[in-house]
Order: sequence, then C-alpha cells, then structure tokens
Amino acid sequence: MQFLLEVVDILTNYVRKTFDRSTKVLDFHHPHQLLEGMEGFNLELCDQPESLEQILVDCRDTLKYGVRTGHPRFFNQLSSGLDIIGLAGEWLTSTANTNMFTYEIAPVFVLMEQLTLKKMREIIGWPNGEGDGIFSPGGAISNMYSVMVARYKHYPEVKIKGMAAAPRLVLFTSEHSHYSIKKASAVLGFGTENLILLKTDESDSCACYLVKWFCCVSAVQGFMPVFVNATAGSTVYGAFDPINEIADICEKYNIWLHVDGAWGGGLLMSRKHRHKLNGVERANSVTWNPHKMMGVPLQCSAILVREKGLLQGCNSMCAGYLFQPDKQYDVTYDTGDKAIQCGRHVDIFKFWLMWKSKGTIGFEKHIDRCLELSEYLYHKIKNREGYEMPQHTNVCFWYIPPSLRLLPDGEEKRQRLHKVAPKIKAMMMECGTTMVGYQPQGDKVNFFRMVVSNPAVTRSDIDFLIDEIERLGQDL
Repeated sequence: MQFLLEVVDILTNYVRKTFDRSTKVLDFHHPHQLLEGMEGFNLELCDQPESLEQILVDCRDTLKYGVRTGHPRFFNQLSSGLDIIGLAGEWLTSTANTNMFTYEIAPVFVLMEQLTLKKMREIIGWPNGEGDGIFSPGGAISNMYSVMVARYKHYPEVKIKGMAAAPRLVLFTSEHSHYSIKKASAVLGFGTENLILLKTDESDSCACYLVKWFCCVSAVQGFMPVFVNATAGSTVYGAFDPINEIADICEKYNIWLHVDGAWGGGLLMSRKHRHKLNGVERANSVTWNPHKMMGVPLQCSAILVREKGLLQGCNSMCAGYLFQPDKQYDVTYDTGDKAIQCGRHVDIFKFWLMWKSKGTIGFEKHIDRCLELSEYLYHKIKNREGYEMPQHTNVCFWYIPPSLRLLPDGEEKRQRLHKVAPKIKAMMMECGTTMVGYQPQGDKVNFFRMVVSNPAVTRSDIDFLIDEIERLGQDL
C-alpha cells in the first residue's frame, strides 16, 4: 500500500506540473542518450528483480523524459489535453482489469457501452438511436470495420469463400482521407489498386467528387463499387466532404457510405458547428473518436453502424468456450463475437464518466471553446507579416523568416522555405517550451499545422506559440 501511495504521489505531481506553464512540454533527449541510461534510469531489462525504490525512480523518470501531451502548449497532435475525470476513469478501469467480451465478466461496463453507443447514434440522427456499434482500438480499426461490414452486407459469402466469391470490388475515398482506408483495402484483400483516390477541390473537400465518381464507375467495366468513404475533418486540413451530395450518389448506386468522423465527429456535440456534418444521418456507418476533439484519454474510438446485426454476422465465430447460448442472462449482451479481437480493453468507462461529469452541454462548450481558439489563431496570423495560410478548419500556415521575405518567388525561395518548419520544430523540441506539428504534403513546401483540442489552452498560449516561432525563426 505504501508503494501504491507513492506512485499516486508521483502521478498527482505530474498532473500538477502538466498544467503549470512554467514547466516544459518535454525534456528532449536523443534515442542514444536514453538507451545509454540517464542518471539512474536504465531501459535495459535485468535477470534479477530490482527494489521497489528503483521501480519508483523508473516511474518518475518515465514521466520526466516523456512528452506532456496534456500541457496547454502542446499543439502537436489531434489528441491532446488531460481531463482529470477521464484520467480517474482510466485508473479505475485498470484497477478493475477486466475484459469487454462478455456480460459475464464486465456487466457494468458492457451496459455502459451499449447505452453510450445508443446515445451517440441518436446524436448522429439515426431514428431512436437504433443500430449497432462497438469501441475499437483507434480510428484506423474503426474504419477497417466499416469496410468489412460493407463487403459483408453486399457479398456475405466472402466470409466463407474468400474474395473469389465476389467480383472485382472497388472502394472510393479522397486523396486527403486518412491512410487507414488504404491500409484497410490492403489488409482485407481488395488491393490498393482497387482503392480509387479522388482529387479534391481548392477547399480540399470533395465538392467535385460526384462527377468524377460517375466517370470512374462508368469507365471501369466489370468493377463493382461497394464502398465510399466521406471524410468529416481531414487530418491535415480539417476539411469536410459534402456528405449529402455523396449520399445521393451512394443511394442511387446502392453503395455503402461510410463517414470517417474520427477527427470531426466531436462537432456533432455542438449545435453551432454540427452543420459541417450535414447528411451524416444518411451514412451506413460512422467512425467517431472521442479521444480527439472531445478530450477523452487515449484511446476511445467507436464504429457505429446503422443496421443492427451486421457486425455480428460479419465477425461472429461462435466460440463455444466464451459465448455459450445457455447462460442464465440475456446473451445478446455478450459483445465479443461482434469484434475482430478476442480480448478488448475497457475504453468506455472514462468516456461515460466524463459525459456524466460534463453533461452533453459541457461537451458542447468544450467543442465551441476549441473552435473559438482556432479561429483566434487564424485571425491572429491571417494578416500578420511573415505568415501565409490556406483557409481550413485546422490552422495550417507557413512562417516566412525575415531573410526570405524579400526574396523573389522561385525555386531558391521554395527550397529554403521548405526547411523552415522542420528546423523550427526541432529547435522547439530542444527548448521544450512548446510543440507544434509540421506537415510534409507531397511536393508542397513544409508548413506548420496547429490544432486546438485542449480546452485548457488560452489565448496567451497561442500568443506564446507565435512568439516562439518568430523568436526561433529570426536567424533562419
């Protein structure tokens, strides 16, 4: 018990420092330095057990040399922030140490998951919250579920006979969609050549998809379109595809429509911003990651399906040692046979607990605040000397150092500007005072990408970030 109390003390001190802006976001060291050992912290595994005192040192140093992703000046990833209620939920989940595959061993958690998924489906707009769903190990797996279920819906015999039982199936998604769609097409046997990547318009959404889709479908005789992915909040730009227009085409050709709302799904909680997902209720499936915009501790991702029974039919293997049909309770609450995993982590409790503590209204305020801060950053740098930016939900921008501002446009300026964001990012990490992402995007010049998904961020944190970029970039 004394050991556990000391661990709790380490954790609470870490939490306290995470919200202290005078502390660093990270104490950066190169891999070889950590591998060689740092002041009593050694990553190598030993044959003999070490003392509890050393284990406590290891706990402290693991946090010391890691990244404080909950720090208000960490802008590097889509998932950031440290919600105290969610953290408490994760601690309780680990203490319970149970598995989500049956009601038999996770009765309360299973019911929490069912009720929360139903609430999410209601928010999407499916009548009475009907349908199905499951929490998965991240948005990439949720997207893969959608492809699997779409294939099962149209060609259920593939489950038994393999891809030979179906014609040549093609999938559609935008060039700026998440790479997990491409990965799913490879892993599930479609082949990446049968994933059609469509160009986007100037706003980086697929307003011009419809004609292109029609042309593609008409041109590839013998190909069978089976799945369309519409992105609701692209990873880099935060762009939203026009779901209603895409749904019209999908309904006409009987194609499964999936909405990847891993990043943008949280906007459904906001009456002010949910219009960006207009038409989502027409989707056959939706990915929604509460661990991103909603600030739930990693990981928390849901795949939601409009038609009940498809997840079970697609994935069920009827393992008798787990899913006995003659149990004393209603075995429809045994969710494990809907999953592609056997063991499944309890991701629901921290989310459920946060929802209880915030209420739906609290989540709405959380979302609105993050969008307001992003808008503040956008307007702060829009007309500022030395900055150029496209217009997107995620705030993406170039910082142009003084030495490049008078340089005429051309290859030399392009090559030198290409190096600015990586250099400033590296200096930021060395300093440890703040972190922001940068984006190599095809043959385009590297640019900064900043996302606000942490409600602890203030305008002064955004001001600090801009000041740091300008300070570090002065001599480039």
